[in-house]
Amino acid sequence: MNALLGIAHGTPGSGRARYAVAMTMFQTGQIGAAVLEAYRIAAASDIADPADQLRDSGLTLPASVSTDPQTPLHTLVREIDRYIATLTGPGIADVRHAIGGFSRNPATPRAATATANAVVHAHLRVAIDTLTASHPGLASAMSATAPGLDWISYDGYDPAEIGESFARNHAYAMIIGADGPIPALDFDLGLFLIAPHILYRDHHHAAPELYAPLTGPHGWRFGPDRRLTLKPAHHPVWNPPYRPHLTKVGPTPFLAIFAWTRDVKQTAKVIPASDWPQLETLRLSL
Repeated sequence: MNALLGIAHGTPGSGRARYAVAMTMFQTGQIGAAVLEAYRIAAASDIADPADQLRDSGLTLPASVSTDPQTPLHTLVREIDRYIATLTGPGIADVRHAIGGFSRNPATPRAATATANAVVHAHLRVAIDTLTASHPGLASAMSATAPGLDWISYDGYDPAEIGESFARNHAYAMIIGADGPIPALDFDLGLFLIAPHILYRDHHHAAPELYAPLTGPHGWRFGPDRRLTLKPAHHPVWNPPYRPHLTKVGPTPFLAIFAWTRDVKQTAKVIPASDWPQLETLRLSL
C-alpha cells in the first residue's frame, strides 16, 4: 500500500486528502500529470478508490513512489516546523529545538486509531481551506494527515467548570507526545480545533505553551475578568507556566498548532471569572 492509498477510504475528507498527497508527490517528481489527474477525479468522493481510476486509464503508480504509509505524518511535521520558523516571539526557539530533535532522529510512528469526531467533521475542512492561498504546503500536509489522526475531545476538565458548550465543541489531535503517533517523553505537539463562537474559559497549567493560530481573528485575554484582545491568524501566543488565558472563538473555526514544552503530565485548571455568561453569548464583530 503506498502513501496515497494509505489514507482510508470513507473517512470524511479522505478524497481531498489523497489528492493533497498526490499534489505533493507530483511537485516532487514522484508521479506524473496523468496520475495526478486520476487522483483529482477520485477526490470528488471519499469512498472512491483512485486505483480504479488509474486502472481505467491504463495507468499504474511508478515503482519510485514511496511505500511508507506514514510519509504524510513526517511531511506534516516538516511543514509545521517551516511554518513556526516564520514566526517571532518567545517560545519559538524552544519548540523548534524540540521538533528538530525528532526530525534529526525520526522515530517509526505508532499506528494511529482514527476516530470519528463530529467537531472535526463539521469544522476542520473550513479551517484548513482558509490556509490554502497563503500556506499551501501546510494546508496540503494537514489535509493529507488529518483523516488518519486520533481526534479527541479533552475530558480532563469538569464540564461544570469549563462549560458544556466547550466540552462538546472542541477536539485536538496529538502529533508528537506520549499519546501521539510520534512518541515523546515530555513534549507535546498537535492540532487544536474549536467550533465558531465557543468560549474556552480562563484556565492555566504548569506547562509552557505555544499557540500558533492558523485562523482568526479570535478573542484572547490573560487574566480573569479582563477585556478581550483580538488577535489575527499567524500571531503566536506564548503562555509561560501558570499564566491565565482564555480564548473566545470568532466566526471562523479556531485551528491552531499547539506545543507544550515540558511538564506535560500536569493537568490544566479552570480559573473562575464573573463574566463568563456574557462571553458565552458574545458574537465577536470582526
